[in-house]
Amino acid sequence: MSGHSKWHTIKHKKGAADAKRGKIFTRIIKELTVAARNGGGDPAANPRLRTIIAEAKANNMPRENIERAIRRGTGEEPGVSYEEITYEGYGPGGVALLIRVLTDNKNRTVGEIRHLLSKYNGNLAAENSVAWMFSRKGQVVVEKSKADEEKLLNAALEAGADDVNDDESAWEIVCSPEAFEAVRDAVKALGIEPASAEVAMIPQNYVKLEGKEAQQMLKLMEALDDHDDVQHVWANFDIEEKEIEASLA
Repeated sequence: MSGHSKWHTIKHKKGAADAKRGKIFTRIIKELTVAARNGGGDPAANPRLRTIIAEAKANNMPRENIERAIRRGTGEEPGVSYEEITYEGYGPGGVALLIRVLTDNKNRTVGEIRHLLSKYNGNLAAENSVAWMFSRKGQVVVEKSKADEEKLLNAALEAGADDVNDDESAWEIVCSPEAFEAVRDAVKALGIEPASAEVAMIPQNYVKLEGKEAQQMLKLMEALDDHDDVQHVWANFDIEEKEIEASLA
């Protein structure tokens, strides 16, 4: 499983994400606004908006917050204009990073991201230096304790999944972006709420980290996660669950 997914799944399981609901709402509101600006305010005709609305509802965001963010995106209400940028970089041990931000001041944001990477033994990279290592895929992560393996496998494959991977305490379902909604809905139809469900950038290979480098990488993930402009971080690290859990204890 891609490092960021394992990281967020374990945080979700430990309840750490709930403590940052305000940050989650801020991120989702920005995404709703940009999705509506780029693709229109009708979810039926805008798959990206539809996916983000589903995420907002899964996080119990009030309906009025969702609708207001969409209206800002379509220009029906005044609001801040955000620019969507993906930075590429390296973390400890040569881990490849894609960092997607929404910002109203890109000069400020790039300086802050560069500082965080440098602080934890990483650096910004040139455009297209690591993006080629990732593929855009639908990804649904389900905790094993919540799913019957055979039922989950059958439902996912029937809905169009390409693969179901075993990754310690979770199942990672991978599909094409076009099949994402069908696969996610098939999982939910089993009465399962996924630990995460998104169209993500999935790495083609992984860098195994242990000890000091693993701890530096996890601290970097935490710092990026806490940054107000960062929407998503995708990384190709592979760290044992026990190390991730210890870092969140």
